Amino acid sequence: MLVVMDQLQISTEIDDLDVSLIHRFLSEESAWAQQIPIETVRTSIRNSLNFGGFLGGSQVAYARVVSDYATFAYLVDVFVLKEHRGKGYSAALVAAVMAHPQLQGLRRFMLATSDAHGLYAKFGFTPSSRPQTLMEKYVPDAYRRAP
Repeated sequence: MLVVMDQLQISTEIDDLDVSLIHRFLSEESAWAQQIPIETVRTSIRNSLNFGGFLGGSQVAYARVVSDYATFAYLVDVFVLKEHRGKGYSAALVAAVMAHPQLQGLRRFMLATSDAHGLYAKFGFTPSSRPQTLMEKYVPDAYRRAP
């Protein structure tokens, strides 16, 4: 699948992805996946619906969705490279995610963000309506531990 939004081309094909770029951003620049091993990134890509954002053939953005494609989805690892921010590419990427045919009619679509609440609110995301029912097992240093 290739979606064109403005100048940004968005592909869900794994073979189109620049896995080295994704790993480099996640392991070095992200706030949520510092030091993530490349094999963990490869496994996460293989087991997710991926959205790569491209300008002139070079990848500049990424997002992935973990889903059963029937009831639930979780949006993760959304980023736009620093030099390409402020041009609407994150909104185009999230719009492509939300429009994907396999992600329609879900009962729950979740994500976690520390700084992009305004972006996701434009697509209907809100704070949990029942936070007292949600739990998590969070291991913030999972990638810093020895295997």
